[in-house]
Amino acid sequence: MSELLTFHFDVDGDDFTSAGQASVQIKKNLRQLGISPDIIRRVSIAMYEGEINMVIHADGGDADVSVTEEYIEITLKDQGPGIANVEQAMQEGFSTASDSIRSMGFGAGMGLPNMKRYTDYMNIETTVGKGTTITMRVNLPSL
Repeated sequence: MSELLTFHFDVDGDDFTSAGQASVQIKKNLRQLGISPDIIRRVSIAMYEGEINMVIHADGGDADVSVTEEYIEITLKDQGPGIANVEQAMQEGFSTASDSIRSMGFGAGMGLPNMKRYTDYMNIETTVGKGTTITMRVNLPSL
């Protein structure tokens, strides 16, 4: 299981104009690697949702993407408030976003559910008051 490539992105908190730039760049990088459009779509959606969550809830964070022969792994790490109730946060429509965030069209409560829906594996490690690390994988088809 050799790691082929890694990419690192700083996600700027409270900056909705740059939110999503990492997922756009990953989309371009994966296209250059010849990854299938379906896999690129899944990775891009999961990553975008994670980026937006970091901007809305955690004042930004780090996004790391590793491409191996078997899968693409996305690790999102922040030092935000943490998730008080992961089970509740995974429910479609549940959101702790403020009214001002919702008025911008974000905070519909689909971020975490979509991240899980578009990946083959997702793990959430969170501590209230310290932050959250989410690891996701999208499996690559065997050659």
